[in-house]
Amino acid sequence: MAKKRILPAFLLCFFFGVFGAHRFYVGKVGTGILQIVTLGGLGFWALIDFIMIIIGAFTDKEGNKITQWT
Repeated sequence: MAKKRILPAFLLCFFFGVFGAHRFYVGKVGTGILQIVTLGGLGFWALIDFIMIIIGAFTDKEGNKITQWT
C-alpha cells in the first residue's frame, strides 16, 4: 500500500469528515461507511478524527501512523 500523507487526510476530514472521506482515503472502508450512515457520529467522530490527524495519531488500515504532511 502506498504511504498516505496527512495533508490529503486533513483536507478530506475538514471538508467531508461527516461522510468519512478521510477514512476511505486511508483504506478504512468499513468505518468510512459507518461514518456515512451516522454522519460522522453526528460530527463527534469526525471531530475526534480531525484532532487525531492534526496531532499525528491517525493510522491507515494497516495500523501505520500517518506522519508526513506532504
